[in-house]
Amino acid sequence: MFKVLFDFLENTLTPVAGKLATQKHVSAIRDGFIGAMPFMIVGSFLLVFAYPPFSADTSFALGQWWLNASKAYADEIITPFSMSMGIMSCYISACIAYNLAQSYKLDVMPTAMLSLMTFLLVAAPMKDGHLPASHLGGTGIFTAIIVAIFVTELTRFLKERNIGFTLPEQVPEKIRQSFNLLIPAMIVILTIYPLNLYVYHHFNMLLPGAIMALFQPLISASDTLPALLIAVLVMHVLWFAGIHGAAIVGGIMSPFWLYNLGLNQEALAAGTALPHIFMEPFLSFFVLLGGSGATFALVLMYIRSRSAHLNMIGKISLVPAVFNINEPVIFGSPIVMNPIMFIPFVGAPLINATIAYFASSMDWVGKIVSLVPGTAPAPIGASWAAGWQLNNVLLVFVLFGISFIIYYPFFKIYEKQLVTEEVNEAKSAHGEPVDETHYA
Repeated sequence: MFKVLFDFLENTLTPVAGKLATQKHVSAIRDGFIGAMPFMIVGSFLLVFAYPPFSADTSFALGQWWLNASKAYADEIITPFSMSMGIMSCYISACIAYNLAQSYKLDVMPTAMLSLMTFLLVAAPMKDGHLPASHLGGTGIFTAIIVAIFVTELTRFLKERNIGFTLPEQVPEKIRQSFNLLIPAMIVILTIYPLNLYVYHHFNMLLPGAIMALFQPLISASDTLPALLIAVLVMHVLWFAGIHGAAIVGGIMSPFWLYNLGLNQEALAAGTALPHIFMEPFLSFFVLLGGSGATFALVLMYIRSRSAHLNMIGKISLVPAVFNINEPVIFGSPIVMNPIMFIPFVGAPLINATIAYFASSMDWVGKIVSLVPGTAPAPIGASWAAGWQLNNVLLVFVLFGISFIIYYPFFKIYEKQLVTEEVNEAKSAHGEPVDETHYA
């Protein structure tokens, strides 16, 4: 069975996944979201201060002070959120275009600015002297992606065919870059803008609204348990093959995660039930405890292992694992292409995902309302992302215990195998009997 699996991974999955991981548009989208992430994390952090995790009738002194302060300074607290997370599609559009233009060796900053202009043109056309912000947040994400790719590909098309202004060599480079942007900008205004006007006058919605309507079935499906399990399975099968599965799955799922996060934040502000579960913090702090494969439990086992190799890997991996970085244990064990570790490496995250999904759907734990750095320790990150819900911390420890139980028998099998190999190597090196009680 494992021979068939390894043949499939080596000959079929690995080449396809490798090409997908390096595909220019996928990479640009992934890197674009990463580039915009600081704005969204800071904005989400402040949103938690605007909506304290206390009931209005709390007798807790800190809770009363927090509630009063959040009411008194509501506008001041929420403004940084509105200027970051609230208009995140603007940052995403510019960052994706920047990264895609960089891969094509185009003028990156002019291309990013043209992408931003185009996005604002279709997502926030001025009315009565104001720019509407309804599509600048989560509802504009898919439009931002499409606009960034369109603008960059248009710029590349024109450059490859030398369509543009020819300026003398004496003209400074920055001026040359500005003039190179004139024709793409005119084409955008003559094509995308009329399309937006047509959609608005015939369907009473802007282009982002129409795009969201097209993506709605996928968006709805992205927050289901089957979608969660498929994402986790694909991620870990890729990791088992030595490919960064989290980067590939994250690049594909990020638009859906951020859109769902935006809806949860809107529901939080409106005081209604939070509608969505599956987002990046949910994956990071409930499913991937210690990193892909939920390997934090395995690292703790390694530290007390009788195998010198596993003991060393455990000590090296402990601190990174606390911050959800587990490349040392994945490649040092190794877990990659290790048949003994395949079942727990894939199975533990799938079981964690199932339990956490049902716990969230039953409102036993708080749902995600804030983006948190993925390197936050799991108990802190899980609580922080849900507005400091303490039930989330309890669930993290329950899932850690389950991961420990799943890994333990496979760890013992692997440990026994390595101890035997280490004893034989020691005997061979010394040429004399070795005291095996050292390994007992």
